[in-house]
Amino acid sequence: MSFVIARWIVGIFTGISVIHLYWAAGGKLGSLAAIPQLPGEFASGPRPAFKPSALGTFLVAMGLVGIALLVCLRAGLYFPAVSHRALQWGISAIAVLMFARAIGDSELVGFFKKVGGSRFARWDTYCYSPLCLALGVGLLVVAWA
Repeated sequence: MSFVIARWIVGIFTGISVIHLYWAAGGKLGSLAAIPQLPGEFASGPRPAFKPSALGTFLVAMGLVGIALLVCLRAGLYFPAVSHRALQWGISAIAVLMFARAIGDSELVGFFKKVGGSRFARWDTYCYSPLCLALGVGLLVVAWA
């Protein structure tokens, strides 16, 4: 069971990493729905909360690939399985980060965000936060099964 979950987790993290590599290379498709938006004043509409750099986006992509590799090591996908406690706790720490992302910062992201109505807010409510919650649970299953 955890082997199947590990495959899904690796696929999801790898896929999200590829999307970040596309954005780091200058791609624009989907980027408006990926950045939290602050409410706009008057008629200007919502504006991005930050402007990610290409280097920062590339580093996020590498971090996501790193998480996928850790899951591969733990579950024995493509590599011999590693059962070291440090790997278990490292994957568990990543799961806690996924749960924290799902809960959010109480302002722009997560289930309890206050700013809504933007494209990002809708995607965050129905896709990003539930995905982070599911990934957190899956990472715990892989870490401790």
